[in-house]
Amino acid sequence: MGWLVALALLVVPIVEIYVIIQVGQVIGGWPTIALLVAESAFGAWLIKREGRRAWAALQSSFETGKMPGRELADGALVLIGGTLLLTPGFVTDIFGFFFVLPFTRPLARRALTAFLGRRVTQLGANGLGGLGGVPGFGAGTPGSNGPGFTGFGPPTGPTGPHSSADNVVQGEVIDPDPPK
Repeated sequence: MGWLVALALLVVPIVEIYVIIQVGQVIGGWPTIALLVAESAFGAWLIKREGRRAWAALQSSFETGKMPGRELADGALVLIGGTLLLTPGFVTDIFGFFFVLPFTRPLARRALTAFLGRRVTQLGANGLGGLGGVPGFGAGTPGSNGPGFTGFGPPTGPTGPHSSADNVVQGEVIDPDPPK
């Protein structure tokens, strides 16, 4: 994964310079610069607006006690998109607008969710990069996190679904403060 980031840091500026030169040859130098400045100004306004909306949605989900999965993903996408929009260039602006615009963000959110789902599955299978011995993380060893614990996913072994260890304990709930 690290080599992919290094490659992107080398390739993206070269592609951006190439595209800026090509656009400059078609519409001229000053109009190209004006277009880049206009995109950056519009992007800054859009980031501010969508960032506020994402923050309000996150606060609302906390107030209602709802898990803020969608709101956190939207906040992350606005942050990433904002970074791309403020970077000068046409290619990064295209991706930035894709992440920030409210009508394209659901598509980006699905892609982000799919990517993170695959990544978490890989990390769970690999023991989170050596965190297998940490309770609740990684592949674990039998007995380290409970019998049959294998990290992410459903438990296996004697504590797995519909196993003989599924004993039901009968009881009743006693309310310490009876209604008045």
